[in-house]
This record gives sequence, C-alpha cells and structure tokens, in this order.
Amino acid sequence: MSGAAGMDLRLPIGGLFVVLGVILGVFGVITNGDTAMYERSAGLNINLVWGVVMFVFGALFLLLAQRAAKR
Repeated sequence: MSGAAGMDLRLPIGGLFVVLGVILGVFGVITNGDTAMYERSAGLNINLVWGVVMFVFGALFLLLAQRAAKR
C-alpha cells in the first residue's frame, strides 16, 4: 500500500503517548515535594508513575512500528 492507507497507526499513537508521558512525568517531578497534593493517593506520586508508564508504552509502540517498517 502507499500513501495514507499504508501508514502504521503505531507511529502517531506511540508519539502521542510519548509526548503525554513526558508532560505528565515532568509535572510529577516538579510537584514531587507537594505532600498535600498526593495525600489521597497514599503519598504515591501518581503523576510521575503514570508519566513513566505512558512513556514506556509509547516507546514500545514506536519500537514496534520501526521494526515493522524495516520488513
């Protein structure tokens, strides 16, 4: 296939998750010392945790898209 019909959807989805993961992770790092903000989550910096999870998930998608493009 050629053109837009041949575009791998893992590229934009992976890129989106990487960007959002970085934004959320940076926010988690910036607000790391605010204990009142993370009181409801038992002191767990949920923004940082989910930022890292989203980043890894997006990087995995981009890696899979790159491997598929090489074939």
